[in-house]
Amino acid sequence: MTKLMTVGDVAEYLNKPRSWVYENWRNEKIPFRKVGQSLRCRPADLDCWLDDREAM
Repeated sequence: MTKLMTVGDVAEYLNKPRSWVYENWRNEKIPFRKVGQSLRCRPADLDCWLDDREAM
């Protein structure tokens, strides 16, 4: 089973502040899922999202 990434994990991976991730996840379509009250992201989904953005 793959560990889901937190907002902090995603921010570190993207080299962005956590505040940027919180402010922009909907507009940028970062592939988060709500788990209870928290946002979580699969590492593979984040890699696909990055690949799609590079293709633009």
